Amino acid sequence: MNLARKILSKELVEFEHHFRDAVRSRVALLDRIMEYIVKRKGKQIRPMFVLLSARLGGEISESSYRAASLVELLHTATLVHDDVVDEADERRGFFSINALWKNKIAVLVGDYLLSKGLLLSLSYKDHQILQILSEAVKLMSEGELLQIEKARKLNLVEEVYYEIINGKTASLLASACAAGACSTFEDPKKIEMMRLFGEKVGMAFQIKDDLFDYGNSDIGKPTGNDIKEKKLTLPLIYTLNSCDAATKKKIIYIIKNENTDKESVAYVISQVKATGGIEYATTKMFDFRDEALKILYQFEDSEVRQALEELVRYTTDRAY
Repeated sequence: MNLARKILSKELVEFEHHFRDAVRSRVALLDRIMEYIVKRKGKQIRPMFVLLSARLGGEISESSYRAASLVELLHTATLVHDDVVDEADERRGFFSINALWKNKIAVLVGDYLLSKGLLLSLSYKDHQILQILSEAVKLMSEGELLQIEKARKLNLVEEVYYEIINGKTASLLASACAAGACSTFEDPKKIEMMRLFGEKVGMAFQIKDDLFDYGNSDIGKPTGNDIKEKKLTLPLIYTLNSCDAATKKKIIYIIKNENTDKESVAYVISQVKATGGIEYATTKMFDFRDEALKILYQFEDSEVRQALEELVRYTTDRAY
């Protein structure tokens, strides 16, 4: 991400100011929590996608910064709510909001972030950007609920998996690119191209996350965590559709009844590796990456386009 950070060095500092202003509150407790959130923010991948998508169409404007802030507000809100739902005590190596301030406050903080995002756009009449991001929030909720529904039935259809990750992950990255493009591009076709570009990157991003569940390195996420949560990821779906009946029956039994037993989870992981689930998912991940790059290459070559390509490749090559 070196080129992206180089190009956006000043803009990312300016974005930080915009984001801090966006989360400011008159309530002392909220301000303490917001300060904690700002300090532990991640690699700023989504704001970089917003700002680079904007730069692809012209000069970054105040509207571009508001779009980046809105994306980050919505993303942070969903993470806070996710930690409550998943009963997670950590996020990126730090204590989660619910671990420090309990569930009730965490839910209210997530609601606060969502409302601040909506008001930020409405105050400046960024209606098109708000519509783009509101659609993403809807799709994210549908994706999470679809995942819960299918996990109960252990649905093994690959297309359903793509529908789930399109909603829960890819939709936000798609809207980030579209919102950024919307702030500088006038051609609706190019805005749609950037939305589709972000969607493809988001699909690759989520498959990479799923692959981490079968790794051995310290990535901040326990190996086998998805199995313990009965999440049907692509490597597992491929394995269940490719192995013999006896192995399939045993894996399904483990997912339903022994998903917290370390030895049983280790058996599932070994079967996924032996059946070729890792290789299959990796191939699909690179397919989505290449589809994203194909869209990107339709824009004129520039340092900005190269930075976006670097970000795309980072999503599939990252170590955590």
